[in-house]
Amino acid sequence: MIDSHCHLDHEPLFSNLDKVLSRSKDVGIEKILTICTNIKGYSNILDIVKRDEIIFGTFGIHPHETKNNFIKKEDIINNVKSNNKIIGVGETGLDFYYNNSDKDIQIESFQNHIEAASTLKIPIIVHSRSAENETYEILKKNYNKDLKILMHCFTGSSSFATQLMPLDAYFSASGIITFKNSLDLQETFSKIPNEKLLIETDSPFLSPVPNRGKKNEPSFIKFTAEKLAQLKNMKTSDLIKVTTENFNNLFFN
Repeated sequence: MIDSHCHLDHEPLFSNLDKVLSRSKDVGIEKILTICTNIKGYSNILDIVKRDEIIFGTFGIHPHETKNNFIKKEDIINNVKSNNKIIGVGETGLDFYYNNSDKDIQIESFQNHIEAASTLKIPIIVHSRSAENETYEILKKNYNKDLKILMHCFTGSSSFATQLMPLDAYFSASGIITFKNSLDLQETFSKIPNEKLLIETDSPFLSPVPNRGKKNEPSFIKFTAEKLAQLKNMKTSDLIKVTTENFNNLFFN
């Protein structure tokens, strides 16, 4: 298994990294991608990726962090190039759930990240919340052969997923698909082509059933894998094989 999105620089994961890694390996995790959300956290990520060969990282600014962490395309590129275990750009994107007061700076930051990812020819990890139309229009406008799109913790509508298919986007399922009230999302994931699926924890957030309410960690990804396999009418072992191959194709080809 591969946890394609977590935040090992967040507590309580950061202070218990050795135990978190041990439990991850015990359930069969072979790679973990720890995601950057702001400039300050990146220094911790650079330290974390040194801790174990299975850990890789990204560089990017979360849409909620853009006001205080705005960054230019060239600086994104330079930060990614600083370490060969940094294999993605993000997380970036648009989040208008709480307010639209910083809408313009979010869009500008997202654009800078897209251009950097295209230049580097590595995946961009996209966060989209209450911004489906805007996210799609920006990705569509910038689509090119070097843009590799990963929709992280996808919770969008079925129509949004359909729009993104021609852009060769990948879709990552989080523990949300195990929630009883996520029937629409479960239906959407059941229809996404197998070759475009990844799994993630987004830990320490969004712990899946049966651990909902607890702090999440990479080892809990097994529950998301089991649920997604059920939705796709597959054996869990086959689903794990497919999502592992998809991750490696996206990030290492």
